[in-house]
Amino acid sequence: MELIQLTHDNIEQEHICCAISNNKDIQVMSKKNWLKEMLDEGLVFLKGDVRGKCFIEYIPAEYAWAPIEANGYMYIDCLWVSGQFKGHGYSTLLLDRCIEDSKEKGKKGLVILSSKKKLSFLSDPGYMKHKGFQTSDTAAPYFELMYLPFGKGTDKPCFRSTVHKHEDMPKGFVLYYTNQCPFTAKYVPVLEAMAQSRGANLQVIQIQSREQAQNAASPFTTFSLFYDGGLAAHEILSEKKFDKILASKGF
Repeated sequence: MELIQLTHDNIEQEHICCAISNNKDIQVMSKKNWLKEMLDEGLVFLKGDVRGKCFIEYIPAEYAWAPIEANGYMYIDCLWVSGQFKGHGYSTLLLDRCIEDSKEKGKKGLVILSSKKKLSFLSDPGYMKHKGFQTSDTAAPYFELMYLPFGKGTDKPCFRSTVHKHEDMPKGFVLYYTNQCPFTAKYVPVLEAMAQSRGANLQVIQIQSREQAQNAASPFTTFSLFYDGGLAAHEILSEKKFDKILASKGF
């Protein structure tokens, strides 16, 4: 498989693997606009020359939209290989290219967000451990920050203190999200409408800057739904899944 790196010159012509549609689709538009801004800060979006979910997205940790302390590391936003492309070694191909590129750029190692057990939208901890990643920090209820150091004696990345402080969060539902994932452009308005129709108090906060993201309440800034200060979901919710959460809270 050949790998293609998105650039300002080819981003309009190339599809983004997680949302294969035309550039007028709201999901594609929001993701590509976000990518255009991030490319100038060192983000790399590397994908297979296929139509499907087979890509890796990474950025110098200092510019990552995540509440972490990991200066000198490379942060992997997303490593996703699914469907017919699984089982062919493409995840390893993408990860190896990321490692090679990061070493050439003088990075200390790689950092990625995972969990105690495999969960949607978070990196598979079993696979990451198999590739030599170790857990460097944890955050409730199940988040794990994993890292792969390139040398001995390298300092360990950690979460910022903001992920542990939810005392001042408003009551009811609070949803934080970014345009890093194209699916938020589609589903956030749907969830807002559902909450309104059910009489549920839902405050939606779009994270629009790196500074906001690096001081976020949740390690997963792409999408995190809280209820009364506790994490209710990090997975980008469909109508059916949000309906279950609303019902569990009496709405």
